[in-house]
Amino acid sequence: MRRLRLGSIFQSFLLSLIFCSSSFPIIYIDINAPSIKKLKVAIADFFPMDKDEKRKDLSERLPMVIRNDLLLSGYFKVIEKEAYLTKKTHFERPNLADWSAIGADLLIVGRYRTIGESLQVEVRMYDVYWGKRIFGKRALGKVRYYRYVMHRIDDEIIKELTGEEGIFSTKIAFVSDRTGNKEIYIADYDGYNVKQITFHRSISILPSISPDGKKLVYTSYTKKGPVLYIKDLESGKERILSSRPGLNSAASWSPDGKMLAITLSLKGNPDIYLIDTEGNIIKRLTKYWGIDTAPCFSPDGKKIAFVSNRSGSPQIYVHELETGREYRITYEGKYNSSPSWSKLNIIAYSCMIEDHFDICTIKPDGTDMKRLTRNKGNDENPCWSPDGRYIIFTSNRTGRYQLYIMTANGMNQTRITSFEGNQTDPFWSR
Repeated sequence: MRRLRLGSIFQSFLLSLIFCSSSFPIIYIDINAPSIKKLKVAIADFFPMDKDEKRKDLSERLPMVIRNDLLLSGYFKVIEKEAYLTKKTHFERPNLADWSAIGADLLIVGRYRTIGESLQVEVRMYDVYWGKRIFGKRALGKVRYYRYVMHRIDDEIIKELTGEEGIFSTKIAFVSDRTGNKEIYIADYDGYNVKQITFHRSISILPSISPDGKKLVYTSYTKKGPVLYIKDLESGKERILSSRPGLNSAASWSPDGKMLAITLSLKGNPDIYLIDTEGNIIKRLTKYWGIDTAPCFSPDGKKIAFVSNRSGSPQIYVHELETGREYRITYEGKYNSSPSWSKLNIIAYSCMIEDHFDICTIKPDGTDMKRLTRNKGNDENPCWSPDGRYIIFTSNRTGRYQLYIMTANGMNQTRITSFEGNQTDPFWSR
């Protein structure tokens, strides 16, 4: 088992996080195990530091963010409040016997203070069995961004227990037709704080965010055909990146953010091309008959996975940029599409094995194919989290398409959106 020592210091230019406890190597989570025994955690309501605190609602709101983050991580089982033996617990010296009696492995307590628009939060975590405080953080932020403040703290909790960065402060882009038109939206990883990004009142699809998180590329049909746009997410300015005759779609950023792989149909059949961030063609990659589309880069930027029907049905292929060599990696499933290449060098894709789509994974050499979902509905458009340990996808298993998150082995499938209309084409960004 991979054992990771507790202890790290995280610094953010947006928050001031102050380390206020010494590390103690007690709790370990083997993040590489096929299955993980979930730690039982109790999360007490937070204390207002001041008697005249106006935002008493944060006493429950702040720990609810922690609860949701820990549940989505797949590493924890959160003990429901109905089982608690006490409604209040001391911040500095909690009676851990009360929490041991209900089977808690960990106890998380917190307190907070608001001054105008400013928020100060302190969180501590205790190992109940050993009776030791193993984590402590103080975070400063804005009241209106309290969820972001808590996400940053929860990232630190995961870092302490696993040695890996958390995913709670990441963002997702997706397509929604909630307004009657398909537009691009961006939200927190858990579906909260949704912001509409495009307003074309048409069809805008296939969002892809640059590695630095500053630019968005997408395809829109505002010009009587598929046109590729690039938008600066800070200034809001956008421009056409490619409007060549035929298809201009399915853009994927290179890991260094200096070029994109896209689908163009300049020669009649759709092929994969490399372009720079000004839209200039660098190189044509595929030259076979049929449709070649949906490119995505490998984490080292040396290969591209894509979809081609050159063998009769859509299948996943890999193209080596240096040599031009191409090879097919999927053979199971009559319709395979939407590849996404993870940081940990695994490819996720949509696979039609029976009469519907499921999410599958495979190694880049075509071995170790795994089917992760098995539902009556369609599970499609997988996209890896930045750390390669989670997958976001869209599913209509409950009727309309909504977004779901699961771990890399298909466990802990959790719906994160409940919006009107359909939510599709998810993209996960830092």
